[in-house]
Amino acid sequence: MRFPSKVTSYKVSTIALFPVILIQLEKKDLTPSELYKKVKNKVSVVQEYLEILDCLYALGKIELEGEVIHYAERDILQ
Repeated sequence: MRFPSKVTSYKVSTIALFPVILIQLEKKDLTPSELYKKVKNKVSVVQEYLEILDCLYALGKIELEGEVIHYAERDILQ
């Protein structure tokens, strides 16, 4: 996982890709493979994609319901 630092700018850090994933999940719930197909041009490798999902899950931003990833914040907005 690439954290922002003196060497790594925020733009190339893993944290900068959180919004890319969340924007897709705001629109609708997706399976992990469907979501990856939508963001694979922004994410460099599958490992980075999985790290982003792990972080977002740990932060409580996404939930896994069955085989579908659900944006947790959408519940609050509705």
